[in-house]
Amino acid sequence: MTKQLEENLATNFGIHFDNPKLLEEAFTQASYVNEHPNQGLKYYERIEFLGDAVLQLTVSEYIYQRYPELPQGKLSRLRAAMVQEDSFSKFALECNFDQYIRLGHGEEMAGARKRPSLLCDIFESFIGALYLDQGKAAVEKFISQVIFPKLDQGWFDHAVDYKTSLQEFLQRNGDVDIEYVVIDENGPDNDRQYQVEVQADERQIGVGTGTSKKHAEMQAAENALTKLRQVGK
Repeated sequence: MTKQLEENLATNFGIHFDNPKLLEEAFTQASYVNEHPNQGLKYYERIEFLGDAVLQLTVSEYIYQRYPELPQGKLSRLRAAMVQEDSFSKFALECNFDQYIRLGHGEEMAGARKRPSLLCDIFESFIGALYLDQGKAAVEKFISQVIFPKLDQGWFDHAVDYKTSLQEFLQRNGDVDIEYVVIDENGPDNDRQYQVEVQADERQIGVGTGTSKKHAEMQAAENALTKLRQVGK
């Protein structure tokens, strides 16, 4: 199973482990070790501990650089949305990591392979193994393929809520009429692209695009906030 995992990583992410034993440990649950007591195996929990810390730091650095206008509270909420069990379990499934977990028979029969908490643990332990094997640069490259594109796809818009931030910014000195208008949409129904402008008192102040109207509106609000703060208005 480790060989198949190595092939998956090489083919889809260009990752080649120097020490496959780390990869083996990262994908082994305690139940499997308990059923094979004479093989001297290790399970993932120690590497998961490291991977969790590496993910927290790497994501924090990225969003700190990408969103210079966000205050500490909103950066914290965004990071929390990105490094939670639900997110990591989905990333693990997208990478097909569920196929390579070594489980004991009982856990296998109980459906643990698709359990979000286990998938989250495995994703973190993989990051820990990758960090130990190849360092932080390799982790950043992998995350830039798997996690960071989700920001552009609107996965975490709810954590940032640029629309509320823009409203608070514009209305700090009184009422302002804010409106979001779809100015273009194209593409097939299953891959629709929207372009939205946000207007303040009928004046365009920002434009955004996205695969949904909601995400395009959020991008327009972010664009408007960035420009307004740059000019000090």
